[in-house]
Amino acid sequence: MAKPGITDDWVSAACTLPTVEQPLRLAEFDAFFRAAVRQSIRTSTTRLDLVILGEFEATARDLAARESSCCSFFCFDFHPAADDLVMSIGVPKDHVDVLDALHARISTVLGVQTVHGDV
Repeated sequence: MAKPGITDDWVSAACTLPTVEQPLRLAEFDAFFRAAVRQSIRTSTTRLDLVILGEFEATARDLAARESSCCSFFCFDFHPAADDLVMSIGVPKDHVDVLDALHARISTVLGVQTVHGDV
């Protein structure tokens, strides 16, 4: 169940996921954010890096692949970081609003402030 104040604003109108399935995907992402994300770092206006626990790599890659299939503007990359993993989420400039909303949702779900790079 979503926390009060959490909205679905990061779902883009360009998303091809059937509307009925969107709340389920949002719930999956929320659960992933709560369980796996240790830190979020906004490295630029078009890129957000999530430091996640290494044990959630398969979940992260699965979610990224499924999200890319319905929202093709997302670009997901993965890089090792000590015992953790960095999941980089990139968007083109015309979809920065979606990344902004996703960034805000992560902050709200986790109840923490995020680190900003050069934004």
